[in-house]
Amino acid sequence: MPKEPGKGLGIGELAKGLGVTLENLFRKPFTVQYPEEKLEMFPRFRGLHILTRHEDGLERCVGCELCAVACPADAIFVKAAENDPDHPTSHGERYAERYEINMLRCIFCGMCEEACPEDAIYLEKDYELSDYDRDAFIYTKEELLVPEEKSGYLPAR
Repeated sequence: MPKEPGKGLGIGELAKGLGVTLENLFRKPFTVQYPEEKLEMFPRFRGLHILTRHEDGLERCVGCELCAVACPADAIFVKAAENDPDHPTSHGERYAERYEINMLRCIFCGMCEEACPEDAIYLEKDYELSDYDRDAFIYTKEELLVPEEKSGYLPAR
């Protein structure tokens, strides 16, 4: 039977694939004993979001909604409310009454972090984001806000 041009038996490709297999067969495997041992993340890695506070314990987020506007995946929802002068929540005239991030939609691009004029939102190095329930991936303000004991905490950029 005449052989069609460009159609071979694939012996060369098979040999190339077996060569890669043989090359890696005798190397020591790279194994991490997770969760006891965790990998150190790269400096520019973006993980779970956090909302920071000022040193006096007030929230940095003033409810300007710039993070929600900048988010290309439309993963952030912010509902602003007027700040009570007697019991302020933030230093601004408004504060974020409701702040939610849908982590199933988030693409971890960091645009929210860049858009925030108050340095209120940061993407930390935490990468443990798995769960069995879809509703658990909608993080609320209470889950994202840094505890008052860590007031003034700003992650290193």
